[in-house]
Amino acid sequence: MKTIQLPTINLRRKSKDVLESPEALSASLCAAMSTEQTEKSSNGAGGEKRKNKIRFPDRMRMRGLMKRHKHKPPEVPVVLDFSQNLEQNHLAEASQHLLAQEERLFSSEAADEQVPCTDGEEDRLQKDYEALKLQLRMVIHDSFNTDNQAALKSAVTTILQEEERDHVWEKTAKHERPVWRPMECREIHNTLLQMVVEVRLQRANEEESGADKLSTSLKKDICRMGKRIQNDLLQVVRDVQGCYPPEFDVCNMYTQLYHQAFSMKLQELTQSNTELEDCIYILSWINDYYPKGVLQQKELQSHINSEALGPLLPTEGLKTLEEQYLSHKEAVVKTWLSSALKREEEHWQTGEKPELMDNYYISHLALDVIHLVDGAIKEAVTILGNDDKAQRILFQLSSFLASYKKSIKELLKGKNKDISDILKASLVSIKQLREYIKARENLPEDVKGTWLSTVADLRESCHRYFLSTIHKELKRHYQKLWTQAWFSSSHNITGDLLSALEDQTTRITFLKPACMEELLSQLHTEVMMEYVRRMLKRKVKVKEKGEQETAATFLCEDSARINALFIRIGSKEKWLSNVLPKMSEVLRLQDAGSLRSEIVTLARTYPDISEHQVLALLQLKTNLSSEDVRNIKDSLIENRTSPVSEPPPPFFCNVPVKRMLI
Repeated sequence: MKTIQLPTINLRRKSKDVLESPEALSASLCAAMSTEQTEKSSNGAGGEKRKNKIRFPDRMRMRGLMKRHKHKPPEVPVVLDFSQNLEQNHLAEASQHLLAQEERLFSSEAADEQVPCTDGEEDRLQKDYEALKLQLRMVIHDSFNTDNQAALKSAVTTILQEEERDHVWEKTAKHERPVWRPMECREIHNTLLQMVVEVRLQRANEEESGADKLSTSLKKDICRMGKRIQNDLLQVVRDVQGCYPPEFDVCNMYTQLYHQAFSMKLQELTQSNTELEDCIYILSWINDYYPKGVLQQKELQSHINSEALGPLLPTEGLKTLEEQYLSHKEAVVKTWLSSALKREEEHWQTGEKPELMDNYYISHLALDVIHLVDGAIKEAVTILGNDDKAQRILFQLSSFLASYKKSIKELLKGKNKDISDILKASLVSIKQLREYIKARENLPEDVKGTWLSTVADLRESCHRYFLSTIHKELKRHYQKLWTQAWFSSSHNITGDLLSALEDQTTRITFLKPACMEELLSQLHTEVMMEYVRRMLKRKVKVKEKGEQETAATFLCEDSARINALFIRIGSKEKWLSNVLPKMSEVLRLQDAGSLRSEIVTLARTYPDISEHQVLALLQLKTNLSSEDVRNIKDSLIENRTSPVSEPPPPFFCNVPVKRMLI
């Protein structure tokens, strides 16, 4: 057998010359006295003489010696053998004992000293190592026993000692190593921990309490496993961790093992068709209870790295559960929204006026819808752990908005006596829906645009009900604009228009101020459009410079009076005050070059103005030649491509004008 140089392990040995105790000293003295008595008897008659020659220690010296040995014994530790250490779970000391024997049998120093190594000694050492392994397994298996912590700490030390010796033997060929090398204690430890975790998770259903009120057996199983993981990880941090050196990273080791075991259990539970109730519960554990309630406990956070853990379910299995939940939730939300709209329609038919709050009518439809959708999305985000996936629920608004638009259309066709009040309340809901949709950052732009267009149609339907009545009353005043009568008495005609306008707007009551502002802003825009439309009909043309300057002045005065009224009653469309003054400059200017420049400026300021509208405006000036008009048109085509940086809202595109040839 080839001898190997092993690390020397110093064992404590007792000297043969050391007197271990007072009792041992007394026994030595008694033995000496007995010898003396024997010699005396063998000497017969000569004994008296012999006896006189025996000198005993002084009595006082003897007492002092005994006293000193009695009260100050040597402090020599008791050394246990391998079996005793093993029996008392002193595994590290037992391991040291075996390592020393291994060193004695296999080291080069032992060969030089020609220490015999028999097969019997090697067999006994192998059996002792097997016994050590067995006891090591038992201690590791009992890791969660709080009374076992000292033994566990000793077991961990043993693992490190044996691992170090394994590394030494790695340098030699396999056939030259002892049969028990490598011991692979760390691998045994890791495998055992995995088994311990799996068994503890299996027994959770019997040993953990607190899930009895849950409705299904699957819920109870998952809840109890989750509680077991939570409690065990806390115990690892509080008790088990202290038995290990940092290099073991034992907290993350246990976390990973429990995570894997929990994952396997969940995969088993979801192999067959899962009821919806159980599906939701599983997703809640995967995305909420487990990552937030278990892994993110304050006491655990500094000890584990939850980011390093993989998913609890594979992608396909998780996707199946998510689709099952989302399909159900979409159907539920669709039903909720349909029911909310149906209740609103039923309330329209009751003959009762809408609810009056803060002196304006309100409808709860939009708030109910928003509350339902937001609540469903919030729940889905928690259950799915993903904002984007939960946004699917928001798309149920598409069918709701289409149905709402249809309902308003049918309402307008009917003869409901309270339609005015109903529409005022509906405008509140429509505004709330528009603001809600605008605020949805995750909504695709094309979808958002479609929904906002539908909401705009809803508002337009309501606005048209009120504005069509106003415009009908103002029609006779509109008809006088840009006529000979207007040219002769602009101030009075415009004044009559404004008086009628103010009278009509004051009749609109119990409308929410924000909605009233939007209605007045639209009316403001439409009145200005109607003014420009009447102007471009060219019923009155101005021939000479004086007439053109007078017309320009009237335009500016009318613009100031109309816009002042609208701003006073609540419109926010201040930009409209510049439209007529800009057009008046075209009437005022006489120089063809200046006129070309002004037309280009007008087109750049209002990019939606058409060539036909520009030509209609020029047609008001009868002193322009056809060549001047063509030159202005060519200049417009060439130079209008650079609009101002922030153009106003569309205006001229909504003003109809007859086409003409030059």
